[in-house]
Amino acid sequence: MTVGVPMRGVASVMHVRCPDRLPEDRFREVLELLAELCPVVQALPPSAALVEVKGALRYHQVDPRRLAEIVRLRTVARLGVDVRIGIGPTITVAATASRQITSPGGILAVDHDQVAAWMAPLPVEAIHGIGPRQAAILRNYGVDSVGVLAALPSATVQRILGGRTGRLAADRARGIDPRPVTPRTLLTVTTVSHTFARDTLDGAEVRGALLDLVVQLGALLRRRGQAARALHLTLRFAGGPSWEKVRRLPEASAHEDDLRTMAYRLIDAAGLQRGRLTGLTLRGEDLVDVDQVAQQISLDGAREDRLVAEAVSDRIRARFGPGAIVPAATLLRVS
Repeated sequence: MTVGVPMRGVASVMHVRCPDRLPEDRFREVLELLAELCPVVQALPPSAALVEVKGALRYHQVDPRRLAEIVRLRTVARLGVDVRIGIGPTITVAATASRQITSPGGILAVDHDQVAAWMAPLPVEAIHGIGPRQAAILRNYGVDSVGVLAALPSATVQRILGGRTGRLAADRARGIDPRPVTPRTLLTVTTVSHTFARDTLDGAEVRGALLDLVVQLGALLRRRGQAARALHLTLRFAGGPSWEKVRRLPEASAHEDDLRTMAYRLIDAAGLQRGRLTGLTLRGEDLVDVDQVAQQISLDGAREDRLVAEAVSDRIRARFGPGAIVPAATLLRVS
């Protein structure tokens, strides 16, 4: 490949993966460094980022691998962070490539005309966006490699994994992923609060207010395309003292079902008896981009129905306002 103006078909997305457990301030520095070289950077907290490099290739007059080498040299020299960089024509290919780099640092580039041959021998779980449960189900049907998955009709994969999940899996096995890199700043926490009109001892009122916060937090996260790995609950008592506790969710989520279950566990742990509450604060912490959360298959039909209802509720709120549809229990609390 010649250095100069990028040719058609040249890989245009970089997936930059930092070492695990990188401190947040250092991750921010990595994002700032990427932004110096490329105008379109999408943070994928806690330790990865997507970069659209087409404009940067024209500006710097380099090919994708050379640009990745510059990124890696600068992160090591300035920050002491040795990143791993996957390069591909789509987000799926670039992210899958970065996951194949097992040693510290390193660069793996896959051009458009190499995608099918490169992905075919990979195990199905190697595809970015396919989780362990999905991979296990596919293997039960003898689909153990990306090549086998890519060769199946989309309708067959949809019957195995379900409608939308199966379609996405079939497309991504073929390297099809129309999602653009979307500029997104790092946001690692989201907070919602409620202050009672008067101090309360009413358990039903407190629980209703907490449920209302869960609904607000879930809607915020879904609108931003994020999911929380942990919930932090703070209870404010009359007279000034407060109580707080944080717990990690079994899996990162933005769904009301999961957030409500954990929020209720948190408030149950407080052991409220005669303490008069003045307010509640619920915070989603360790936020990640929803694209980093594997879409797990559920055999719980009732849960699937609730997720469908949740999506419908989001559309109604987007059109008519956040108060257009709310859980009945929240209407019982004293405002």
